[in-house]
This record gives sequence, C-alpha cells and structure tokens, in this order.
Amino acid sequence: MNFIFDKIDVLRNATRNGLEHKTFSYPSNLTAGIICILLAGLMLVMIPGQIEISEKDVVSGRDFPNLLMYLMLICSAVLILKDLYRIMTKQPLEMKTINLYTEVKALVIIGILVGTYLISSLSEMFILGSLFCVLAFLIFFNCRKPLYYAITLTLAVLIWVAFRFGLGVNF
Repeated sequence: MNFIFDKIDVLRNATRNGLEHKTFSYPSNLTAGIICILLAGLMLVMIPGQIEISEKDVVSGRDFPNLLMYLMLICSAVLILKDLYRIMTKQPLEMKTINLYTEVKALVIIGILVGTYLISSLSEMFILGSLFCVLAFLIFFNCRKPLYYAITLTLAVLIWVAFRFGLGVNF
C-alpha cells in the first residue's frame, strides 16, 4: 500500500514543482463583466424554453428570472464601462493573480465530487459513490494511516445502512 502512496507523492511533488511558481494576472472586473454578460445572455435565451407560462397568470414564472438576468446585464455593463473608462484615462486596472497549482488542486476536488455523482447516479447505488468519495479525499489529503481509512469507510457504510434500512430512505 505504501508503494501506491509513494507513487502518488512523486506525482504530487512533480506537479507542485512544475506549477507552484506559475501565476498569471487578469483584469478581474473586466473579466467578470464579460463572463456575466455571456451567462445572462445565455439564460435569457434559455428561459423561454425552460419555464412555461399560463395564459391566466398575471405574473408569469419567467418574469423574476428575466428581471434577474436584466439586472445582471446592467451590473456587468457597469463593470465593463468602468474598466473601459480606466483604460481610456490610462489608470491601472484592478488585477487578480492566480496560482496555477492552487487551481489544479481545486479542479481535482471538483473532479472527485463529479466522480462521486457519476458513480452514484450511473450505478444507482449511493454507497459506491460515497465509498469512492471517502477514498479519493483521503488519498488527496495524503492520509497514510490505515486506521483512518477503516474508520471513515466504516462510518460511510454505517450511515448508508442507517438511512437505507433504519429510516427506509432509498437513495
């Protein structure tokens, strides 16, 4: 078992050494404004197909989401115009710096959560996804004590048994 952990440590250290010092900066307000305008536009296109309206309703179910999307468009436009003004007046833009290694770790965590969901939904057995999640996070956080694996796996199974058979929750 330690052989596997040693291989994972070698991979983790190689990734850290390769990405830890790689950073990049971007104009945060301008980027956020552009992304939010794209999302709001996409939502405005999708809302009519997703929310049905009734002839007898005074206020339809589309009104509130549409209002939110128009508000999002306005706020995004303000962010973009503010940064365009700064560019024209040659003022510095507000920049954010991202460390690539930190973002890769966040993507791995998201990958574990997506994998948990996929395993649970495709197998239709929540316990399999839970066991994968437990094991993946213990490995991700470099846990080497077998007792921790035994405790967390046992607790995951016991919680599933309690919900499935004790409370009758079928998930």
